[in-house]
Amino acid sequence: MDGVPSNGKRGRRAVRPDPADGPVAEFAHRLWELKDAAGDPSYDRMRDELGAAASRSALSAAARGRELPSWETTWEFVRCLAVSRLGDNEAVVRADWQARWSAAREAAAQAPGPGLVPAPAPESVPAVEPAVESATTAGRAMLDRRRLVTVVVVVVVVLIVAAGVAFFAFDGKEQQAAPPPADPYPVPGDASEFVRDVSIPDGSGVRRGQQFVKVWELRNTGSVRWVDRYLQRVGGSETTADCRTPARVPVPTTEPGHTVQVAVPVDPQGDGICKVYWKMVDTAGKQVLPAARGVYFLVTVTA
Repeated sequence: MDGVPSNGKRGRRAVRPDPADGPVAEFAHRLWELKDAAGDPSYDRMRDELGAAASRSALSAAARGRELPSWETTWEFVRCLAVSRLGDNEAVVRADWQARWSAAREAAAQAPGPGLVPAPAPESVPAVEPAVESATTAGRAMLDRRRLVTVVVVVVVVLIVAAGVAFFAFDGKEQQAAPPPADPYPVPGDASEFVRDVSIPDGSGVRRGQQFVKVWELRNTGSVRWVDRYLQRVGGSETTADCRTPARVPVPTTEPGHTVQVAVPVDPQGDGICKVYWKMVDTAGKQVLPAARGVYFLVTVTA
């Protein structure tokens, strides 16, 4: 149902999961609590301004509580809010939420699935009537056959129950033993620092259609050599004009301790403010310093 949520944003009202509905719903409820603590930013703002390296649909699905999100999506959801927005310690936040995610996955794996009917207990099989001493030879033979059938049924039921218990125990152990996928970034020792605006200082005025080149100077303050990296546009806030740029521009190879200048051509259109953010990525578009603050340019476009 469409409406205006309590935070004032228009659109479809988000349906929050009930933590009583199971471990996955409870985990999603905790994500909502974190989102509320960070000011309830939209999923677009989580991506564009706070640097979440996950799609809007993946972030939204994580908070619905229908399926447990992957660890990668969970970390991007948590990192951009707890670290980038609230300023919490990244190592502490990561350890805390990875433990929560692992516990939710284990609990979800052990929860019985829908439609499972317990196998009948062996004692539910009807007891065999005691033999009557005066029974005839034919009657005793029939009784012996009934006993044999009963024993076979009991053995089959016990085997089925044992096989089911072994399957679920093995399946749970397998899921519990599987470690969460390792994140390739950030690489230990990798770090960057903004040095200065080489051209077009923030707040500069430009005319509509007056193309310019924005240049930043960055320093490699870590111990990792920068190779095959780019600055990629990740959106912006307070943007009312249309500043057209490439989706990403290359970062020259940079040794540790050295500075580098990165240039972005800009074609301003329309009147208003352009504030566009950029983050460092690899050739696949994966953010290599996800917790680091990005760079941006800010200009006022006039006719």
